[in-house]
Amino acid sequence: MALIEKYRVCTALQTIDGASETIKEGMLVTITSGGVSRVENADVDNVYGIAGDTSSTTASAMPGVYDNWQNRVSDGFDETKASGKITVYHSGGEFATDQFTKGSGGTDLSDGSHVGVCLVANSAGLLCFGYDTVGLTIAGHRQPVAMMTKAAGTYPSGVPGVDLNGDMALKGDNSDTYIEIKLLV
Repeated sequence: MALIEKYRVCTALQTIDGASETIKEGMLVTITSGGVSRVENADVDNVYGIAGDTSSTTASAMPGVYDNWQNRVSDGFDETKASGKITVYHSGGEFATDQFTKGSGGTDLSDGSHVGVCLVANSAGLLCFGYDTVGLTIAGHRQPVAMMTKAAGTYPSGVPGVDLNGDMALKGDNSDTYIEIKLLV
């Protein structure tokens, strides 16, 4: 649902592959001959970067304190509608995102024990923990995409409230929790 850009290195503007599934801000993307598409089964080792916009017609992925925030009503949740292009961050940077999954075996990313561990792409374009308990890669997950720098938890919105250090917490996927990462691709 959301990507919070803390520090970015390179930003690209890429054409969206017309055959691509919905791309939410914060999902991992790959580059094809037709343009950029969401990482899917065959692409888990070919991650180009992390999406900075949302290409969807059904739901907004902008971070907010209320569900379904959107930039322009006329675009119907699709931040790429006018240009057909999407922002992609690559070559490093630091971000907070709610576009992650627990990974194989239900690995919990909120306890802090995985800070400093590399995350990989899963077949739905989400970040996941891709190593077993002895550090061996799990089949199909080889390319390190990001390093987790802060465990999953609530993220402040900057709007006064009582959820987190005087702020309202940002809404999002994964029960409104975010991880912080250093992008490696």
